[in-house]
Amino acid sequence: MKMNAATIAPQSNRWLQLALGLVCMMAVSSPQYVWTLFTKPIMAKLGVTLPEVQVTFSILIVLQTFFSPFQGYLVDKFGPRFLLSVGAVLTGLSWICAAEVDSLSGLYMTYGLLGGIGTGIIYVGVVGLMVKWFPDRRGFATGMVAAGYGMGAIMTTFPITNSLSGNGLAQTLTVFGVIFAVVGTLAALGLRQPPANFQAGPAVEKKSAAPDVTPTVMLKTPVFWLMFAMMTMMSTSGLMVISQMASFAKDFGITAVTVFGMAALPLALTIDRFTNGLTRPFFGWVSDRCGRENTMTLAFILEGLAMILWLASRDNAILFVLLSGVVFFGWGEIFSLFPSTLTDTFGAKNATTNYGFLYMAQGVGSVLGGPLAALLHEHTASWTTVFAVVISMDIITGLLAWFVLKPMRQRWLAQARTKLATDDVEPQLAGQPG
Repeated sequence: MKMNAATIAPQSNRWLQLALGLVCMMAVSSPQYVWTLFTKPIMAKLGVTLPEVQVTFSILIVLQTFFSPFQGYLVDKFGPRFLLSVGAVLTGLSWICAAEVDSLSGLYMTYGLLGGIGTGIIYVGVVGLMVKWFPDRRGFATGMVAAGYGMGAIMTTFPITNSLSGNGLAQTLTVFGVIFAVVGTLAALGLRQPPANFQAGPAVEKKSAAPDVTPTVMLKTPVFWLMFAMMTMMSTSGLMVISQMASFAKDFGITAVTVFGMAALPLALTIDRFTNGLTRPFFGWVSDRCGRENTMTLAFILEGLAMILWLASRDNAILFVLLSGVVFFGWGEIFSLFPSTLTDTFGAKNATTNYGFLYMAQGVGSVLGGPLAALLHEHTASWTTVFAVVISMDIITGLLAWFVLKPMRQRWLAQARTKLATDDVEPQLAGQPG
């Protein structure tokens, strides 16, 4: 198979793209990561129950993820500038419109539907761009932009908390919605695809390269579905904490306590956002050097152990705040490890669209960790049962990474690389066993 001459773009270009992608992610992170601050005010305003309100969160994540294959295809085909600008505007509008709703259906259509579509365009588009701009540092680059999504809410957690207290729900949603739309759009206008045949440095040898596999072929492989199941379980764990934290912190007696002179819950949320962001480039960098599956096993089991200690120390406000940061340090890396692993396995050409299909696992996890976790709590009257379920998922996923995903992916890549020299790689790979 004849190789075209590669285009080596100036290094400064891709670092600027990384910075702009980071800003885009930060601009749209709050709808997911400060949602827990809105549950109580919304319940009071609409006179509804927690499971009913948490459906909004699931709609947000499901639409953010289930449309992402189509959104990724559009970004691959037409470029990121226009589509990501639309995503930023829709995200801002989701809050502006939600400020005026007086029913659950209105909340679902605004905060849930508009927010899910808007944030989904940004997320899958930016991650898909970075795996193309940084073929030599995929784990680190996707970790950095994912860190923007995880850490962006650091800048808004305390301001939103104070605004809810001083200005009320409607004004808070309106003001911050405008900010998100403006900042996100300005950053999106500077994003673009890398040049054709772009490479960041020395060419990758064909024998070590992954085939460029289309979504149709990828979806027929067992290795993809194993990654999908693993990401679903890890997403469930983290999204349970994100969506339910205000509720179980109140039940644990944490919300009325101050730690280091600050209210415990917003302090915990701020620390969480920092560690949730830090873990993404950190473990991405580790995985670039130590292997994807090895890093997954370490991080996922760390998450499970941290949650065990967190639950055991729930009566201690200081430990609750500090351990919440450890919990998120063991969770947020899924957003650098999974897209990097997927692109390492199925190639960069269709990376945005391919990751869109894997990212749908986040939507499944939002249903399991959102309303279904709330229903499990209501049924058992205990958060211990909910924690036991998600802790089990963390540990199982860590073991799957080492004992199942690692050998399965190695076998698949060995088969793929032996056929990479032919022009009909994809038909031969379709349906190959793991």
